[in-house]
This record gives sequence, C-alpha cells and structure tokens, in this order.
Amino acid sequence: MTPVIALVGRPNVGKSTLFNQMTRSRDALVADFPGLTRDRKYGEGSYEGQRFIVIDTGGLTGDEQGLDLEMARQSMQAVEEADIVLFLVDGRAGLTAGDELIADQMRRSGKQAHLVVNKTDGQDPDIAAADFYSLGFESTFLIAASHNRGIRSMLEILLPSEEDREEEDRADRYPGIRIGVVGRPNVGKSTLVNRMFGEDRVVVFDMPGTTRDSVYVPYERQGKQYTLIDTAGVRRRKNVSEVVEKFSIIKTLQAIDDAHVVILVMDARQGLVDQDLHLIGFVLDAGRSLVIAVNKWDGMDPEDRAKVKEQVKRRLDFLDYADKHYISALHGSGVGVMYESVEACYDSAMAKWPTNRLTAILQDAVAQHQPPMVQGRRIKLRYAHQGGSNPPVIVVHGNQVDALPGSYKRYLENTFRKVLKVTGSPIRFEFRAGENPFASKVDRLTPRQKVKKDNDQKQGPSPKKKRQKSLKR
Repeated sequence: MTPVIALVGRPNVGKSTLFNQMTRSRDALVADFPGLTRDRKYGEGSYEGQRFIVIDTGGLTGDEQGLDLEMARQSMQAVEEADIVLFLVDGRAGLTAGDELIADQMRRSGKQAHLVVNKTDGQDPDIAAADFYSLGFESTFLIAASHNRGIRSMLEILLPSEEDREEEDRADRYPGIRIGVVGRPNVGKSTLVNRMFGEDRVVVFDMPGTTRDSVYVPYERQGKQYTLIDTAGVRRRKNVSEVVEKFSIIKTLQAIDDAHVVILVMDARQGLVDQDLHLIGFVLDAGRSLVIAVNKWDGMDPEDRAKVKEQVKRRLDFLDYADKHYISALHGSGVGVMYESVEACYDSAMAKWPTNRLTAILQDAVAQHQPPMVQGRRIKLRYAHQGGSNPPVIVVHGNQVDALPGSYKRYLENTFRKVLKVTGSPIRFEFRAGENPFASKVDRLTPRQKVKKDNDQKQGPSPKKKRQKSLKR
C-alpha cells in the first residue's frame, strides 16, 4: 500500500517548499508571503524504492473565518485521508498561539502526527526546537526544507523499509506469531511441534532425517494465533551427501528468516555440541529472537543434569538475554511455559519506540560514559531513532562514528537492552555521520578566477605574504 503524507501548519512555515523537495518538483508555488496555497495539492515521491503520496495544504490558524474556514476544511480533509501527518512549525518564529491551537486539532483528529521544525538553518537546531517540545509530540524532526537538509533522515524513519514490506507479505501468508523449531537431526523437533500443537500433526519416527521439508502449521491457542514451523535437521556439512538433504537445509534457513521467534532444540543426553553453536550463529545472523530448549530432560540423574546446565551456562554465556528451558517434548513437561518466553521475545522483536525516548537513552548513556577522543576530538553522538523491527534496529547519528570502538558499541547495546527491557532478541545498531550540506555543491571558478589562480601558482607567494611568513617565524 502506498503511504499518504499530509503537510499541515500555519501559513508560511514552508509546507510548499517541503512538498517540492519531497516530490522533486516545482509543482507547488512558493513565495515569501502567507496564504499562497489554498486548495490541497497532491504529488508523488519516492525514497529508497518506496513510493508515497504527499498532500500540500493551505495554512491553518486555529480560529478561521470566511475563506480561511473553507481552506481549513480542505486541510482537515487531507488529514483524514493521510496515513502520516506532518505538522510543520517555524523554527525562527518560535512557538505561537496558532501552533498550540493546531496541535490541539491534531490530537482531537485521532491521527498520529509528527512535529517538523522547519527553518533551522543558520541557528542551533536544538535551540530552535526547544519551545516546541512542550507540545508533547512523540517524534520531532529538525529540517531546513529550503536547503533539503534533514528530509532524507525524516523519510527514513517515517516510511517502511524493505524488511518491513517483506514482513507485511509474510504476515498475510502466515498469521500470528511465527515460531521456527530448528536443531540437529533426531533431537525431538517434530515431537515438540506436535506437543505444542496439541495433536500429531507431523510425522515422528526414531530415525534421523524423517522431516525433509519445512512444515508450516497455523493454529490458535487461548485466543492468539500462531504458526509453527517444523524444519529438517541440520547436520555438519561433511556429513551431507544426498541432494534432498541439501535442499532441506536451504528450506531450514529460509524458515529461520520467516520466523519471528526461533526455538533451538538440543539433546540433553548428548550435550551442547559445535553444530548447535553453528545453528545459533545462523539464527543470530538472521537477527531472529531465540529460545533454547534442552530436550530429553526426563530420566536423567541429578549429576548429569547439573553437568549439562553448567555446560550450557559456560558455552552460551554470550546469550545471557535468551531464555533457556529444560523440557521433555515426549511427556510435555516444561513445554507450556515456553509460550511465555515466545511472547516476550515477539514483543521485544516487534516493539516500536519513539525517537524522543531513544534519544533520551542515548544522551543518558553518553553523560554516564562519554565516547573516546579521536585525534584530539571527542566523538559526538547526537540522536537516535528506530530503523526497523525483527530484529530491532537503532540508528545513531553523530560525528566520527566510524572511529567508535567496538567496546563502546557493546556498552550502548547493553544500556539500551537494559532500559528497554529487550528479551531474547538481538539489537542491531547503525551509526551514521551527519549530513554535509555542501556535499552536493561543486566549487566552480569563473574564468577570471581561473586566470588569477594560474598566475598565483606561477609567480609564487606575493612579497606581502612572504613578509607575514617571516614575521611568524
């Protein structure tokens, strides 16, 4: 579905300028006086392959009469049609009574509006936006529409990414929480699927390789929808010889991508082996939430159980955020409790956090432990926003972010995980340097400047510059 974005705000705050920048056109008239736009105007734009429709509207004041009242109706009609509402304010003029009236209208409309502080060029953006935070919007963007600054970052947050669009397609095919069950051959994956499903839905036999293809089983439990994915066992590469088994492994890796939460099943009587660690690596590389199920726990004596628990704790120390369950899929002990972990993992993987909250967490983390200095300059991390889900992606903007050491990135991950209470799901960070407003400008010399430059290079420095250089010495 193509998103529809409506631009609303007081007259002369830069709505038409932003409209032209987003559509890469000059369809909207722009002039330095209020009231130029009266009817709502539609345009089409695209960002990173995602198409969207923009609606430019006339200026609102909050107490319209006559012609202004009809213009206000047109603007509110655009708000009703829109999926995303951008409320523009003037960063130079500051907060006005009209802005407060329009903000109240946006709240009463029931639409989730985003505050956009325009005209921040030539001043400190944070100071320009300070007064507007009192309006109480969850997300605030600082832009300079006339210079095309900050618009790409804003669209990146507002528009669904390619991963989000793929997730919507998967949700249409497989409803509810998708749970992938993976592991080595003959560890009890199909037995666990049948136990979770409540009936013998997939074939179970005491022979490795019984399951050849990934089996998707939709069902409902306690009013909630789930889709269980039983997969073929994955052996070490040197042991894989049949062509069918090679395709089965590919299907298993695709099932991991399709899942929201992956349950890795391991055999308690064989202990944690290297192939289990390889499978965990596949799951983490795919960015999926993880639950560890140690199966065949029944019938083991206390000493062997203690050894297995110690091995899991020692070798999976890097997965301290993932829940571990010791179960018997055959008898059903411990299986029902796994649903709590699955739902907690799903909530963490699909969580949406406002930009203001992520930025506040980042600022608190930086205040508690500052980034190191690089070549005499302190690395600056300015703000953070969410860049995707399943896994959660947090995009951090700042200066010299390429020089940020791995230890500080791990510190940020641990801090965000603790504050946001993320369970079972990995968190990915992307660090981006700020936009350079002069990056697209080319320094072109006039013919007269070129001649002067050539003469200066031939003649060397002037006598005046030579005297200044000798005085400095």
